[in-house]
Amino acid sequence: MNSLHDTDVNVGDQIAPLVLPLSRSLIVATALASRDYQDVHHDPVLAQQKGSQDIFMNILTTNGLIGRYITDWAGPDSIIKNVSIRLGVPNYAGDTMTITGTVTSKQDGQIVVGVVGANSMGNHVTGTVTLVLGATGQGDTK
Repeated sequence: MNSLHDTDVNVGDQIAPLVLPLSRSLIVATALASRDYQDVHHDPVLAQQKGSQDIFMNILTTNGLIGRYITDWAGPDSIIKNVSIRLGVPNYAGDTMTITGTVTSKQDGQIVVGVVGANSMGNHVTGTVTLVLGATGQGDTK
């Protein structure tokens, strides 16, 4: 996979969307993998008793998916320096989340990408990711 470099990216560039079907298995497995044993992430009955329509994705999974989205775009030589996200509506099983991104800043070797992850109810996550791209200026041949 080729890595992006500073010269490959401009403010205003749109990143191709990532469409993620939200299965019950994804929500449960990623909560357990991140050691988040809160019942609202794996037990539909208890989640409903607590006011939710169903189990929902945890923030650690959301954060990881945002990181995946950025590194899939930027390549293996990129380094994420900061992720700043805010959750909105829940990600429920059976829905789809589409992550989109736009390069909002390019300064002092750092790129800032504004990200949004939306589902059928609205924005699940909004925020920014600051990263450094590959430094060689040449395409990676790995």
